[in-house]
Amino acid sequence: MIDVTPLLDSNATEASLADTAAQIDAACRRVGFFSIVGHGVSISLQDRLEEAAHGFFSLSDAAKAENAMVRAGAAWRGWFPVGGELTSGVPDRKEGIYFGSEHPPDHPRVLDATPLHGPNQFPAGSDDLRLAVLDWLDALRPVADGVMRGLALGLGLPADWFEQHLTSDPTVLFRIFHYPPADAGTEADTWGVGEHTDYGLLTLLAQDHLGGLQVRAVDGTWIDVEPTPGTIVCNLGDMLERLSGGRYRSTPHRVRNTSDQSRLSFPYFFDPSWDTTVPTLPIDASPLPPADRWDASDVTEWDGTYGDYLTAKVAKVFPDLFRDVRAQR
Repeated sequence: MIDVTPLLDSNATEASLADTAAQIDAACRRVGFFSIVGHGVSISLQDRLEEAAHGFFSLSDAAKAENAMVRAGAAWRGWFPVGGELTSGVPDRKEGIYFGSEHPPDHPRVLDATPLHGPNQFPAGSDDLRLAVLDWLDALRPVADGVMRGLALGLGLPADWFEQHLTSDPTVLFRIFHYPPADAGTEADTWGVGEHTDYGLLTLLAQDHLGGLQVRAVDGTWIDVEPTPGTIVCNLGDMLERLSGGRYRSTPHRVRNTSDQSRLSFPYFFDPSWDTTVPTLPIDASPLPPADRWDASDVTEWDGTYGDYLTAKVAKVFPDLFRDVRAQR
């Protein structure tokens, strides 16, 4: 648990910044993830988001389908049903709704039907979810910038290195996931979402009170991440592992809802700019020992823009939708 207040304070002392960065560096090396406080995001805002999300997911599938992802085309925004998202080719036991940065109709990438760019879809008849999501996106952006400053300092880079080189125009995606209650028919090996790592730099995850998230530590053990009100969990992504030369490893994690209640989680993905490339920096990496990745891939093999990389990844998660979008272009 790390207090990131200095990273969000323009008047913070060098000593406090260095101390916070050292804590982040130690957590990234020792465990591979960390939780933060002092981020300034109010509990009342998360309460609003949870209430609005429960309201949406309580609707019938027919009503939720009014905001189905297929209706957004290449923007890939909207709702998908339970089993509609794949992890390593296996359907997840969850449903969700995808959001991202709002792009106006005349945005060049919207006009070009660039994947993951476009307007968000919100349910008609109520502004509760729309307002809560947009407020959440606004609240999380400065937190993401602050944590990235701490990561930069931990890697021995200038505090603003990411903002200068990778995230001046970040790819920001946001999901709300709903994990149905466990029941007698749920198989023991059925996961809400199976083991995976995130694609980009940093994920800021809020979760409700039920728990169910497990993170694999650097030593290979699985750790239950118990929900604590007012905290945000930070997962490291594949592009941060690539950039750090293995000093920081992307965090494998998985979810199983074992309760008799509906579980919600709120991952906010803060990723490189769409047209940028992600290098491996010539830093004193002191890499961690090699690990068996969940997908047997090598994050250093990719050569191209982050946008092309992300499109290829999302295409594996929603293969049918990807084929439809490609056919329309």
